[in-house]
Amino acid sequence: MATSRPRLGCVGTGWIGRHRITSLVEADAAEIVALCDVEPRSLVAAGALAPGAARYSLFEQMLASEELDGVVIATPSALHADQCLAALERGHAVFCQKPLARTAAEARRVVGAAADADRLLGVDFSYRHLRAARELRRLIASGELGQIFAADLVFHNAYGPDQSWFYDVERSGGGCVIDLGVHLVDLALWMLDWPSLDAVHSRCYFEGRPLDDRSTHAEDYAVAQLDLAGGRCIRMACSWRAHAGRDCVVEASFFGTRGGASIKNVDGSFHDFVGEQFRGTSRELLASPPDAAWAGRAIVDWATTLAIDPSFDVGAWNVVEVSEALDRIYVGGAEGTSEGSAKREGSTWPAVY
Repeated sequence: MATSRPRLGCVGTGWIGRHRITSLVEADAAEIVALCDVEPRSLVAAGALAPGAARYSLFEQMLASEELDGVVIATPSALHADQCLAALERGHAVFCQKPLARTAAEARRVVGAAADADRLLGVDFSYRHLRAARELRRLIASGELGQIFAADLVFHNAYGPDQSWFYDVERSGGGCVIDLGVHLVDLALWMLDWPSLDAVHSRCYFEGRPLDDRSTHAEDYAVAQLDLAGGRCIRMACSWRAHAGRDCVVEASFFGTRGGASIKNVDGSFHDFVGEQFRGTSRELLASPPDAAWAGRAIVDWATTLAIDPSFDVGAWNVVEVSEALDRIYVGGAEGTSEGSAKREGSTWPAVY
């Protein structure tokens, strides 16, 4: 049973894992009682953030040795599903870095296990927690923009991941789509209150060439159009090592019958974002920096909820919808098709490892 400050074990103490631990500690939202990583230096660095936490090199040993309310997972993507399942089987709530899994089949297993165990499952879709994103979603829900019929989203990163596993499709599940595009898909579907997806048209690239065999390389550029029920559409593009003239370009624009609105990063920043509302040629500011704590709000909200009610939240099923959309982007990207009903489980590489 969760307490006022849930007892958490954290597996994966690299940069992102330590950042999330810092958010929990600064918010006094949880008691970090255990840390786990195969890399000793990362474990030492995380230990400085949670000095009283026990340290483990084996995840199974941490689960067997500690009385936990929840587990925070920030490991390579190939480990996510099995580690989530192991924690849920022991009755622990779970907060997992994105992506929850490499495929929709894996994601469905994890969410189903959380539902069966009646345990809270959270995924770190951090961009939902931007103040600008919250304001834009409120604006869309109010109807002030009219009927939203189109959205354009991009995430171009001038750098590539610095860990080798990101480039191994079996370990990562894919390239820039599952790393960056997952945020775009989640943000768009969340903004529009989870519309049904009719068809997907997409293309993936590697070093400027169409990527027809995804088993050979992780894509470094991708474009996709997601056709929604009722004729609406989402267009998105994402990339690693983009020649963008800045560190990154992150934008999400929504177009309605009575107005538009957007979120965009400021001067290539990974951290600072503005939100604006559009009426014809005029614009109105919805939100602007500083908004320093946004990246850690997802895990703090999860821990706060866990302290009150550790039971399953049906909203976790939306994560499967995001994974299904990614599967369909990858099928279109690999085969150059726009087959809306295609699933990655039916392609030539295994869906579940």
